[in-house]
Amino acid sequence: MPVARTFSRAQIGVDAPLVTVEADIASGLPQIVIVGLPETAVRESKDRVKSAIVNAGYTLPSRRVTINLAPADLPKQGGRYDLAIALCVLAASDQIPARVIHDQEFLGELALGAELRSVTGVLPAIICSQQAGHLITVPDVNAVEASLVGGDTVGLATSLQQVINVIKGQESQVHPPQRMPASAMGSNLTLNDIRGQYVAKKALIIAAAGGHNLLMVGPPGTGKTMLASRLPTLLPDPSAEQALEIASIQSVSRYSFQAENWGTRPFRNPHHTASAVALVGGGNPPLPGEISLAHQGVLFLDELPEFSRHVLEVLREPLESGSIIISRANHQVQYPAQFQLVSAMNPCPCGYYGDDSDRCNCRFDQIEKYRGKTSGPLLDRIDLHINVPPLPKGTLASNPEDNLEDEHEVARKQVMAARTRMLARGGKLNAHLDTKETNQYCQLTNQDRIMLDDVMHKLGMSARGFFKVLKVARTLADLAEEEKVARPQIVEALAYRNLTTRRS
Repeated sequence: MPVARTFSRAQIGVDAPLVTVEADIASGLPQIVIVGLPETAVRESKDRVKSAIVNAGYTLPSRRVTINLAPADLPKQGGRYDLAIALCVLAASDQIPARVIHDQEFLGELALGAELRSVTGVLPAIICSQQAGHLITVPDVNAVEASLVGGDTVGLATSLQQVINVIKGQESQVHPPQRMPASAMGSNLTLNDIRGQYVAKKALIIAAAGGHNLLMVGPPGTGKTMLASRLPTLLPDPSAEQALEIASIQSVSRYSFQAENWGTRPFRNPHHTASAVALVGGGNPPLPGEISLAHQGVLFLDELPEFSRHVLEVLREPLESGSIIISRANHQVQYPAQFQLVSAMNPCPCGYYGDDSDRCNCRFDQIEKYRGKTSGPLLDRIDLHINVPPLPKGTLASNPEDNLEDEHEVARKQVMAARTRMLARGGKLNAHLDTKETNQYCQLTNQDRIMLDDVMHKLGMSARGFFKVLKVARTLADLAEEEKVARPQIVEALAYRNLTTRRS
């Protein structure tokens, strides 16, 4: 009998490399042998395939069946190849036409009763399949992910029998909707909910406009978490390409894609007991961590010094590169991690250092030890450092309806206008400018440059800090609709730098 052939897709990070599935029937004891670097779940697929074929009303070949998954050096994991293997076995035994499945792709895990079960990473597989010009069939339970790209090149099926009926022409192919509409639900988290804290709100607008990282320091209950949760609502909605990137990462994660999150920017808030693997990703197979799940969104680290120091140190490279590479003995996976870091901390262990109530009894060495839990290199990568002090007396007693202006909508319009200017000028946000671009778009007069250099040395700022100040000043100029960066923007940018991390 001729060798039957079809295709499936592996899952390597957010990539879905093509896997060729081949079946050959030869003389020998009745058995199914799978080769091509299969791991345990793939080797066990032969038992699922046997039961599914019989329960679907077909017969197993009474000879030796060899299944090859190519390329042989690519690790194969999970039950995603079950459907393709079953169809190859049936095609090799002339129970279905082999020519029909020769240029198609199939993805899905089989139950013993021949029903199709969901698999992870469906969205990246569909995207890669469309780029290759193939028709791909996926489980009907993954229809929500399939609807994000839709089209006639994606088929849905509930069972092995339905797939066979479509192949034989006895049923028409079921396709998902052309495209799932973007989420139209507006968030109820707005700046209008926050009383006072005008400096912190201004810093939040700067961070949203320029894509800058932000550190907030203040006593408990001053609104740091509330401020952080409002940042995603100030950002523009992700583009179609960005929305697919976000959904693809969710698709390959342990949390799977949630339809209600489509078209929104993620906000991740891991607990301070999170491990380094939970934060940056890992495991076997390597799964995305919090920094990748926050891609194109916000990663909020509350109680920053309470995180283990070695956990925080793994953030240093992703903050600069916008991606994370997870290396293991047999393969390497790269996940995108273009996120905005927003962090919050107390000024001392008890949280009330500098408070007018004089509640703080922390010794100077305790305060130094507490602040020293967060390394200087990590703090140096955070553009904006602000204090979030307690609210003045009478702030909470005022009527919230006294201010009828929609503060949040005004701030969002400022952010959109500033981002439009940045993208028109350099094609990227100010926080992502490299050294050459920073010098080009943040030109200073000789007097201003000398002044900034003097302040830099007095504050002990690094060269990275110098350019961070320039980028923030450029964002302030964009918010003010100024063509050039002037001294007022430099002074204000300096006020947001190293203010809260200086030892008192």
